[in-house]
Amino acid sequence: MWVQTTDPLGSLVLSALVAAIPIVVFLVALVGFRLSGLLAGLIALIAQLLVAALGFGMPLTAVGGAGLLGLLNAVWPIAYIIVMAVWLYKLAVASGRFDVIRSSIGGISTDQRIQVLLISFAFGAFLEGAAGFGVPIAICAALLVQLGFRPLRAAMISLVANAAAGAYGAIGIPVIVGAQVSGLEVQELSRAMVLVLQPLTVLIPFLLVIILDGVRGLRETWPATLLVTIVFSGVQAGVLWFLGPELADLGAGLAAMVALFLLGRVWQPRRVHREVGAPEPEQHHATLREVITAWSPFYILTAVILVWSLPVFKNLFAAGGPLSALVFAVPMPGLTGSVQTPGGDVVTATWSFTPVNATGTAILLAVLVSFWTTPRLRAGDLVRTLAETVRGLWRALLLIAIILVLANIANYSGGSASMGTALAAVGPLFPLLAPIIGWIGVFLTGSVVNNNTLFAPLQVVTAEQIAVDPALLVAANTAGGTAAKVISPQSIAIAAGAVGLAGRESEILRASIWYSLGILAAVCLWGGLLSVLLL
Repeated sequence: MWVQTTDPLGSLVLSALVAAIPIVVFLVALVGFRLSGLLAGLIALIAQLLVAALGFGMPLTAVGGAGLLGLLNAVWPIAYIIVMAVWLYKLAVASGRFDVIRSSIGGISTDQRIQVLLISFAFGAFLEGAAGFGVPIAICAALLVQLGFRPLRAAMISLVANAAAGAYGAIGIPVIVGAQVSGLEVQELSRAMVLVLQPLTVLIPFLLVIILDGVRGLRETWPATLLVTIVFSGVQAGVLWFLGPELADLGAGLAAMVALFLLGRVWQPRRVHREVGAPEPEQHHATLREVITAWSPFYILTAVILVWSLPVFKNLFAAGGPLSALVFAVPMPGLTGSVQTPGGDVVTATWSFTPVNATGTAILLAVLVSFWTTPRLRAGDLVRTLAETVRGLWRALLLIAIILVLANIANYSGGSASMGTALAAVGPLFPLLAPIIGWIGVFLTGSVVNNNTLFAPLQVVTAEQIAVDPALLVAANTAGGTAAKVISPQSIAIAAGAVGLAGRESEILRASIWYSLGILAAVCLWGGLLSVLLL
């Protein structure tokens, strides 16, 4: 039985610095040496193997088990979800419906600043609330390219916009899991999220417009920017405060889309902004019925995802449920029963294979229903678009697999906990740094859910030691994670694959990293101030 340790070198600071080497190597390889994501990921993985085996003394059997778990999770559920979501989008393009979607967006406004607010911010939040797991980044980035945006700009914009919704993805799962693993009430953590993250959410629409067209763009579009901010943030904060996290993104995203549509009927910016070289939008006057039909794949997707998220559906597959036999838990060799945490618990690491109740299966059902309700599509189109999807995404999916292998080895070696524990050792200054732990967690795993699973208990323990509200620090952990989603390797790989920039992940990272760090700095300062004000 191998026992994890967070301080194998006899100095917590030194152990944490060694644990951080793979992250630093990955960032330097991408930003400094401008290597492709795959090559940078492989180099970082080699560094992680050395750190785990030599620095933390992790047995090779445990290293192999952790790597295998990361690989399997990359395939199922993550790759499954991403492929199904992009397949749905490509099927909409093949059916000709996307021409109508594009014209309906152009009917609201041909101004690209308004289109970003509508697609990447509002519609992206709606998709995040329904599906999560990179679905909004993939679909919204691809939509922007179709609307005339340059691929790099489309990817970066969609990543930054996701910071407003990433904390409540897939029907609020990050907050729900954060509450479960930390012993907090879901409603208590939801209200803390309003205090910690909502001020930042208010700023995101303004930031998106400034990225596109500077302060001049903000002056010219302030009615739309202010309206979408008030509606989105107001609905999101209200839902979180009174109802909980489940509908925070769905309700806010839908309300913001409706608000922009209604505003577009009575107001347009005097100057239409379009990127240099962007083609003028095609004029296609579709009927209301055509527009509703064209958007139907996304309605279908939302409806199916909501059914999959209902407690009555989930209970069918829970332990003892009538369909529990369709959930397969595969213990990981080298980990389960072979590794002990510093607290004395024996690790029980399993890979869950859920062929029916997986989110990817819900999206697959939406694909099939969309296909069956589109007379002009043939079986050959279904197969061809799936093949195109896989060809376009395989590099991105391989990078995701490499990063998840790295992340699991870091987690089970004790490296991730070492970094978090070192930050927690600063005592009264910890609230100022708490979001950084969340940032590290999401950068490693690509998931706010996994981040909260890893570090929310650490945040609670530290909060009790320094007499700070535990909900505040768990919320700061979640908020820091949303900042990292902007540049997490998983998110960047998804964005690159969606816009045809696979192999050029370093360009997306360089375009996005300062926004991620700026958001993180703002969350750190605000969280530290709140910890003082709420004493």
